[in-house]
Amino acid sequence: MSPTFGRTSALLEIRGLAKRFGGVIAVDGLDLSVEAGEVRGLIGPNGSGKTTTINLVSALYRPDAGQVFLDERIERLRPHEIAGRGVARTFQIPKLFGNMTVLENVLVPALAELDRGARRAPEQIRERARRLLDLVLLDGLRDAPAKELSGGQSMLLQIARGLMLQPIRLFLMDEPFAGVHPTIKDTIMETILNANRDDGVTFLIVSHEMATLRRLASRVSVMHEGRLIAEGSFEAVANQPAVLEAYLGG
Repeated sequence: MSPTFGRTSALLEIRGLAKRFGGVIAVDGLDLSVEAGEVRGLIGPNGSGKTTTINLVSALYRPDAGQVFLDERIERLRPHEIAGRGVARTFQIPKLFGNMTVLENVLVPALAELDRGARRAPEQIRERARRLLDLVLLDGLRDAPAKELSGGQSMLLQIARGLMLQPIRLFLMDEPFAGVHPTIKDTIMETILNANRDDGVTFLIVSHEMATLRRLASRVSVMHEGRLIAEGSFEAVANQPAVLEAYLGG
């Protein structure tokens, strides 16, 4: 039986989510539930709909059908309204303000909060930004233009910027480990674990880096052709026939 909205510990509830691009069905009646305080992996072969799902939840795309709940229905909100409810995200190809400094990039979410009437003192905002930059080992580059960062450093900056949301409840990550140096990969992992442990941030992470994801997520959801085909621990899903067929083509 499906859980009743408002009577579950799930933070994020997706029901019947669907998205088409012309004749291509990218997400096909997806049901997905992520518990509060969880680090969940979202895996599947290329083209299975993982990134589209992240884009739908973060309001980059509008769904053709279905519902997304974060306390209340959010699938018709705009991206800044989703962020205002404590949802951050990263992109596989980092999206930064290249001509702004590293520190200025991290300050952007806090400035948006001030526009919405938040009452944080400027010195508190700057102190948190510096603390986050120190956490991701970028404080020494705080005055450098963001466009000068490497790909891995740019991913770290996206993460620090997302964690500036107050309060942050859900962090959506799209391939945060792809193509980054092993040292930076370790820093990303530590940042995720610290935010989850210390601040209770829930993570939904799309990744093909199975060994890395296994160290972070106790549960994974497996997508194929826009649908959820398996869910559970890595051990529980690894040998399921539907998962093997999706990855190996039968």
